Amino acid sequence: MALQSILRKTIHEGDLQVRLPGGSVLELGDGTGPPVTVAITSRRWALRIAVDPALAVGEAYMEGGLVLERGSLHDFVDLIGRNAKHRPLKRAGPLARWWLDRRLQANARAAARRNVAHHYDLSVDLYRRFLDPDLQYSCAYFPAPGVSLEAAQLAKKRHLAAKLLLRPDQRVLDIGCGWGGLALTLAQEAGVQVDGVTLSTEQLATARERAEAAGVGDRARFSLTDYRDVAGPYDRIVSVGMFEHVGRPNFQAYFDQVARLLKDDGVAVIHSIGRAEGPAFTQPWIAKYIFPGGYIPALSETLAAVERSGLIVADVEILRLHYAETLRGWRERFEANRAEIAAMYDERFCRMWAFYLSISEIAFRYRGHMVFQLQLAKRVDAVPLTRDYIGEAEAWFSRRGGRRRAA
Repeated sequence: MALQSILRKTIHEGDLQVRLPGGSVLELGDGTGPPVTVAITSRRWALRIAVDPALAVGEAYMEGGLVLERGSLHDFVDLIGRNAKHRPLKRAGPLARWWLDRRLQANARAAARRNVAHHYDLSVDLYRRFLDPDLQYSCAYFPAPGVSLEAAQLAKKRHLAAKLLLRPDQRVLDIGCGWGGLALTLAQEAGVQVDGVTLSTEQLATARERAEAAGVGDRARFSLTDYRDVAGPYDRIVSVGMFEHVGRPNFQAYFDQVARLLKDDGVAVIHSIGRAEGPAFTQPWIAKYIFPGGYIPALSETLAAVERSGLIVADVEILRLHYAETLRGWRERFEANRAEIAAMYDERFCRMWAFYLSISEIAFRYRGHMVFQLQLAKRVDAVPLTRDYIGEAEAWFSRRGGRRRAA
């Protein structure tokens, strides 16, 4: 049976039992870690998994074709992740890359809007069930072990603010502003004027409501605008967790636009998931069900576009396991509120999102995913010569935030 051969070649670590259609059981791994037993419910699902495991395992779990009998979903996904090193990395050849670029990642304006709606126009009540209260839906920054998710997300915002070298009344553009949390923090703690742009109608409504409720509607403004249609100039530009949705064919247009919008003495900070192993494919189940049109960039292909835009890379920081810890927090909160989420949607939706959160965490633990923060400028003297100012600014924001809460 093809599936048995694939599993025996792939699973070398862990303690996995696979109950096959017909009743036979495969014993796989070296017996380490939590024991996991899964059942494949039909020959049709066994064939689909054998033909395309990267897509079909997630589909089988969603549809009930793969059922957990012992252990948790995360135990199973973690076991698969630990064995990833036994599978060769698939890279796209020229023809495959051309097809992916033209068909799946072109992200023209209408397609970009549809792709954003697929994920981000879900009810904000869903996201409130597993994110922090500020609705930060990107990698947190854990300055020390044991830091809570809420504190790590606030630390992330202040880390970005420090790199932006903000001064009161500067104009700041937030590309892909989400539900407005970063823009509100910058307006409140740094006294800047922020224009946040998004393609999600749900995010836009929430961001505007939050700005008015916080009394900063005149300094934190939000609009339904494609980044390609923004008019500048801006003193500062920040983009967090949006570059992953640009699509590889648009890398150059994206950084060319950042360069056009940035003042000559301006500073931009781009925060994005990246892949350490170099350019590759988007995971097919993620591309189909979670982030259509998305692509996790390699730093090598990103920097090439930055260089051609005329921007200077003033600083690069790599956050390695920070997103794994962020996703662990989201996954645990999602499971704690699963009954409420199932009541909002259904059990299939819960299985889909639980699988998404688990495999995303594993990508950062075992598959070379990380986060990079690029600080960009037009002038070589736009930022200080050393990085000491980052910690100093973070401390200043922390003191200011404490005084604001006490007032």
